[in-house]
Amino acid sequence: MLDGCTPWPEEFVDRYWAAGHWSGCTLDNLLRLWALDHGPRTALVHGATRLTYANLDRRADRMAAGFRLRGIRPRQRVVVQLPNVPEFVVALFGLLRAGAVPVLLPLSYEAPEVARVVRLTEAVGYVCPTAYNGVDHMATAAAIAAQGPYLRRVFTFDPPGASAYGGGLRTDVSGCHYAPLGSVDAPPEPAPPLGADDVAFLLPCDDSTAAPTLVPRTHDDYAYQARAAADAAALTADDVYLAALPAASAFGLGGPGVIGTLCVGGTVVLAEDADPGVCLPAVERERVTVTSLTPAAVDHWMSQLPAVRADLNSLRLVQVGGGPLPYATAQRIGTTLGCGLQQVHGTAAGPLTLTRLSDAYETVLGTQGRPLSPDDEIRIVDAHGSDVPPGEPGELLFRGPYTPRGHYRAPEHDARAFTPDGFLRTGTAARVLPDGTVLLL
Repeated sequence: MLDGCTPWPEEFVDRYWAAGHWSGCTLDNLLRLWALDHGPRTALVHGATRLTYANLDRRADRMAAGFRLRGIRPRQRVVVQLPNVPEFVVALFGLLRAGAVPVLLPLSYEAPEVARVVRLTEAVGYVCPTAYNGVDHMATAAAIAAQGPYLRRVFTFDPPGASAYGGGLRTDVSGCHYAPLGSVDAPPEPAPPLGADDVAFLLPCDDSTAAPTLVPRTHDDYAYQARAAADAAALTADDVYLAALPAASAFGLGGPGVIGTLCVGGTVVLAEDADPGVCLPAVERERVTVTSLTPAAVDHWMSQLPAVRADLNSLRLVQVGGGPLPYATAQRIGTTLGCGLQQVHGTAAGPLTLTRLSDAYETVLGTQGRPLSPDDEIRIVDAHGSDVPPGEPGELLFRGPYTPRGHYRAPEHDARAFTPDGFLRTGTAARVLPDGTVLLL
C-alpha cells in the first residue's frame, strides 16, 4: 500500500476475496486480457481516430517504457490533467504499467489547485495540454516547477495537426524537463511487479479545490466497481458508450464509464464536452447505446434535440448522476430521448447507488436505487451518530469492497470522515425504504 493510505482490515480483505469481488489482477494486466479477448474490436473513438484493443494495449506498453526512459519510477506520483482524448486513456494505462500512480485531475483545476496537489502528493510528473480552452497549462507547469522541489517531468499534449506550443525536448532553468507526450515512446520491457492491492490512482473526492482531498483507489477495488457497474447497466461487447462527462471523473471513469465499458469489450466514444451540438450527432454517427450525463446536461440535450435533429434510435440507456434529478425531467427522458433511465449517485470515495433496469417505473424516476454491491453496508444515523429507526431520515454512512478506508495523507480529515468501525460519513441526507432503496433528501 502506498505511504499515506489506509488499508482495509484483514477480515474485510478475506471477506471480499471470498465473495469473489476482488480478482487479484491489476488494471493494466486487465487491459492485456481485454486485448487478448477483443484485439481487433474498436476500443476508443475520438473524431476520426479509432483504436482497437490491440492498438491500445501496444500503445500503453510503449508509453510505459517511454515514461520509464524519461525517469518516472514505480510508486512516484504523476498528475494527469487531460481532456477526453485517446491520449488520456493511453497515458493512464501507460503510467499504471510503468508502476507510477496517476493523480487524475479535472480540467477545472487551475494553477493554484494543481500546485497544491503537486505538493501534497510530491508529484514528479505532470501530463497536460500545452493549452486548452484558453488556459495555459505550460505556464502552470513552469510556475509549479520553479517553486520546487518535486515537479521535474512535464509531458505536453497537442491535438493532431497542432503545432507543439512548447517545442521539442527541453529543460528550463529550474531543471524541469519538458517533452511532447507523443515522444514518450520506447520498445516495451517487463513491467515492475505490482499487486492488485496496491493503489492504482488518486482521485479528488469533492468539489472543494481550496484544499483538495484525494482518494486512493486500488486496482482490486476499482476493477470490481467498474465491472459491477457494467453489470448493473447490462453492458456487453455490443454496447457503444459515449463519454460525454470528463473521463477523469468518478462517474465518467468507473460508473461504469470508460473502464467498465472496456472490461466488457465495448466501444468508448470520447467527447470533449457534453454539448448537445457535439454529442447528439456523435450518438447518431457511432450508434451510441449508453451514455452518462448530469441532470443539467440531460435537460440541455432534450431542449436542443429539435434543433439538432439527430437520430437517437440506437440509444438504450442514459445514466444520470452528479446531482438531484427533478422528477419532471426524469419523466421526460423516456419520451424525448426514447431510451431508459438509470439514476446513479456516487463519489470518488466509492459509495455508489443506482437504480436497476428491472426496477419499477416510480423507483427509477424518484430514487437513487440500491447499493452497487451485495456486500455494501449502509447506515442512516442522526446528528449524534446513532442509528435512526427504519425509514427515518439521517446521514448516509457507507462501507464496502470499493469504499476505501481513508484519504491520502489526511489523518485529521479521516478522524472526522470515518466512524471507528470504518463507515464513511458521506455528509448526504437520505433515508432507506423498506426494500433497501436509497432516497436522497
